[in-house]
Amino acid sequence: MPSNKSVSDAPIVQFTNCRILRSHQLQREDLWVREGKILNPEKLFFDEKGSADIQLDCKDSIIAPGFIDVQINGGFGVDFSLATDDFKSGIGLVSQKILSHGVTSFCPTLVTSPPSVYHQVLPQISVRNGGAHGAGILGAHLEGPFISKEKKGAHPEHCLRTFEAGAFQDLLATYGSLDCVRIVTLAPEMKRSSEVIRELTKRGICVSLGHSVANLSQAEEAVQHGATFITHLFNAMLPFHHRDPGIVGLLTSDKIPAGRRVFYGMISDGIHTNPAALRIAHRAHPKGLVLVTDAIAGMGLAPGRHTLGQQVVEIDGLNTYIAGTKTLSGSVATMDTCVRHFQEATGCSAETALEAASLHPAKLLGIEHKKGTLNYDSDADFLMLNDSLYVQATYIAGEEVWRQDALGM
Repeated sequence: MPSNKSVSDAPIVQFTNCRILRSHQLQREDLWVREGKILNPEKLFFDEKGSADIQLDCKDSIIAPGFIDVQINGGFGVDFSLATDDFKSGIGLVSQKILSHGVTSFCPTLVTSPPSVYHQVLPQISVRNGGAHGAGILGAHLEGPFISKEKKGAHPEHCLRTFEAGAFQDLLATYGSLDCVRIVTLAPEMKRSSEVIRELTKRGICVSLGHSVANLSQAEEAVQHGATFITHLFNAMLPFHHRDPGIVGLLTSDKIPAGRRVFYGMISDGIHTNPAALRIAHRAHPKGLVLVTDAIAGMGLAPGRHTLGQQVVEIDGLNTYIAGTKTLSGSVATMDTCVRHFQEATGCSAETALEAASLHPAKLLGIEHKKGTLNYDSDADFLMLNDSLYVQATYIAGEEVWRQDALGM
């Protein structure tokens, strides 16, 4: 059957002998791609009378949407919270290296820093599509400095700030610009935070609650003003208490506005959250769980001393601590490791584990019409994985950008 080139001259690629994650199920179907988008084969056959120009045998691989990491502080020796002259080459290196771990889009994350760092770094982060050069950049995640001193975690206390009169202007002055900002983590119990949440939400910026001593009613009020995310659930917040469950209580709150879903990040590295806590959260609110790495500069490097913004951290195995303390400071886990650990810890299906790293973060950011799914007309950012969920190949816009050398394909 000849291709009908009246619609497009671009080649049509057909991925065969695979199981595609679509509509929450692994389905034995072929995947059709043209011009970086996923094609509807029925339209191709019946409307265009077209067929594939190239066929690729996937050898029974799983094909799943590319992973989206909305909280990653750096990796491979690069720290996004350090203002350096070659910041752009650093972010480029990380975006290239995370392709092998299945990440096709990410939000570079800055921890609490002095205003001078935000003013230097943020203009150097630009939203861009992924490709052979690396994963796409969806915008920055600013974690702090408007957070609680009591739950600062690895954030430097001398850089923490509160909202003064004219709170939103104060935030703008601190960051310098919100042009490329996608997520802001703040503590909702702070005075004037409601005004800030409303202003950020109005600008399409996702507000996340974290590093906080908020009680449940303060957290619910923040959600009513527009907050939609919780930064690394259980970490850097009040522990669950049956009379006031705090931010954790949002997972089963009946005060969430109709039509709104609260999502929550989890660092599924086996260190930050006990598997039992991971299971509790997942069973309470499965559709809100978003896997994040919270990875720091030491990810991908040997144990030893590295940085996280203004702090020195020590890596000991999979544990990362502020030097000289037992305060956890980010992780060195990769996203594919988090997906596998999540599946193992919860006993969930492969589909559920994969969607927690793809569909859910896409929904959080409101980009599920183009990322995080393999629906027709969405971006052809996808992974080939084996049954144990190890990444075999990574594709962005339908082009192979990374492949496991030993595959022999």
